[in-house]
Amino acid sequence: MSDTFRAVVVDRVDDQHTAGLRDLTLGDLPEHDVLVDVEYSTLNYKDGLAITGAAPICRSVPMVCGVDLAGTVVESAANSFSPGDRVLVNGYGLSESHWGGYSQKARLKSEWLVPVPDAFTNQQAMAIGTAGYTAMLCVMALQDHGVTPESGDVVVTGAAGGVGSVAVALLARAGYRVIASTGREAEHQY
Repeated sequence: MSDTFRAVVVDRVDDQHTAGLRDLTLGDLPEHDVLVDVEYSTLNYKDGLAITGAAPICRSVPMVCGVDLAGTVVESAANSFSPGDRVLVNGYGLSESHWGGYSQKARLKSEWLVPVPDAFTNQQAMAIGTAGYTAMLCVMALQDHGVTPESGDVVVTGAAGGVGSVAVALLARAGYRVIASTGREAEHQY
């Protein structure tokens, strides 16, 4: 296993925001109990803000961006995961307060990781990504509160964005009549 890998790192140099591809070593990674070879990560709005410096997403620098990732465990000090296990993670402050998925390797807390189901490839898991996961949680919350297709229309705001577009698709597939809303005039036809 090579000690050197590449990552997208946000930093401040001479009080200026910087972002770019850097060579790192395993010694640069935070001290957590599972080392993962990262295969996929999605590009989320929040990551775009962090990389461009358009909003103060990163709580500290240097920071590896990427709010989610899927990959394969290389080393584990945790009983819950072994080398060769396929895992994913989203949330937990990745790309904000913890190094994220825009890296060839990541060292993460085992309690953050979820096994990738055998029915999915790591690529498919990240195709769903954080936006799909969030949208599904929203749909499940509606259902948990007794909202059914017979309850009436469901309005999805931000329907042209990542979470909104997936929510529209999931709700429509489940039989709901969806009213899609967007504040962007250019997306009206969407």
